[in-house]
Amino acid sequence: MGRVYIVGAGPGDPELITVKGLRLLGNADVVLHDRLVAPELLRRVKPGAVVVDVGKRPGGAGPTQAEINEMLLKYAQLYDTVVRLHGGDPLVFGRGFEECEYLAARGVSCEFVPGVTSGFAAPARFYIPPVVRGTASSVALTTGREDPSKGLRQVDFRKLAAAVDTIVVYMGASSAAEIASELIAGGLPRDTPVAVVKSAYFPDEELRLLTLGELGPVPNPSIIVVGKVVERGVRLWETARRLS
Repeated sequence: MGRVYIVGAGPGDPELITVKGLRLLGNADVVLHDRLVAPELLRRVKPGAVVVDVGKRPGGAGPTQAEINEMLLKYAQLYDTVVRLHGGDPLVFGRGFEECEYLAARGVSCEFVPGVTSGFAAPARFYIPPVVRGTASSVALTTGREDPSKGLRQVDFRKLAAAVDTIVVYMGASSAAEIASELIAGGLPRDTPVAVVKSAYFPDEELRLLTLGELGPVPNPSIIVVGKVVERGVRLWETARRLS
């Protein structure tokens, strides 16, 4: 029986993977990777290794999570080293934990290798910090898309509005307007600064600056940042661009 390494690839910049993650990628017999993993990373896989794209496309096209779990189990039974390569960090709104649970219950050893999560990396591309002395001392990472089978939204954005200084929303492209309404209802001013970072570190990356009252549907994939850190970060980004 082989061993499965559940590895975070970081955001689109291939140099932001960890040293350990890159080493495992080069030693892997099999790599199952997400859609948003940088193509350059896949060129680091050794010749002859099995490489499988298991990424989800907009609209739900691609293997189901159950199918991915079964593939991981099958390859672990056939090969020594299997890498499940997630974009960002596999434990932050990824399915890395569920995959390891599935494998461990069937006698397969697995290990997590953390990655740089897009909720921090995408804003950092434009100098926006999650917390910064004098402006924000708390941050919440939340999803804008929850499992419809739960039947109940677990994220209470009205309460979140008063709970933290910075709110980072993953997978909120289609629900951005609803999230904005909930945050305003929870007490955040309509003029609260918002940054929408689309496809950070990819050729089509884009930064949109607006206010909470202006927030509507945004491109996919995007990270949405709500809070005063946006203004402070963008000022530094503009200064850095002038100096470069």
